[in-house]
Amino acid sequence: MRARETQRPDALFRDPYAEKLVDAAGSGWSRVLRGEVDVNSVRAGAYGPLGGFMTARTVYFDEYFTAAAQSGIGQFAILASGLDARAYRLEWPTGAVVFEVDQPKVLEFKDRVLAADTPRADRRGVAEDLRNDWPQALRDNGFDPTRPTAWLTEGLLRYLPPEAQDRLFENIAELSAPGSRIALNMGMGTRTRSAEEREMRQRVLAEAGITMDIDGLWYPSEGRTDPRDWFTDHGWMVSQADPITLLTDRGREVPDSVHEDLRRHILMTAVRP
Repeated sequence: MRARETQRPDALFRDPYAEKLVDAAGSGWSRVLRGEVDVNSVRAGAYGPLGGFMTARTVYFDEYFTAAAQSGIGQFAILASGLDARAYRLEWPTGAVVFEVDQPKVLEFKDRVLAADTPRADRRGVAEDLRNDWPQALRDNGFDPTRPTAWLTEGLLRYLPPEAQDRLFENIAELSAPGSRIALNMGMGTRTRSAEEREMRQRVLAEAGITMDIDGLWYPSEGRTDPRDWFTDHGWMVSQADPITLLTDRGREVPDSVHEDLRRHILMTAVRP
């Protein structure tokens, strides 16, 4: 999705590394990226061809890091960093350190694909599973809990059961000096897909050579703490953005058909006073 946005003449951000990473994976997603598979027949939900939630959240988090750097923060941590290329593509202040925490195979893949590219910050890969003692792994790689930190948990929370989400927040709070902040996104509530929608999506994926149950990757949103409430209750100052407004303010048309889906998504920042 980031690669497709980058290809647009009116792109709201540029991620020249996304296409490299998609191609290197050698999967059917490359066929989707190159337009060899028609995805426009799939309902234009929040993540669909016309929805653009990935675009909205990418812009939001890019601007979050820029604002954090301008405020004087020099330590940044991306949890479950995946194929995030912000260490390479954003402008960072002199001396900035960007920690990327993810499983070893993920970081090894990204390091290999982007071996010829130079990060614009002191990028430190922390090869640790979030189910293990990742706070200690961060410290072992030079993380300083006495310095303000800008945290990012993009697209992470729905992969965690409720109790693991709260434990993650507790660990972040323990490592956060005054002045630290966190940005995150989360879908609230579940839209029930019709049998026709599910069948069409699986047919398009199968045409691309992708065989996976995407919905089965995630835990439901029900039964978990609303992160806005968690951080407010722990004394952080919470603000949030509306994905639709974020896109339309930047000149991107948002079809009425995706408004309901987009409004299910939280884009929020919390700052520790």
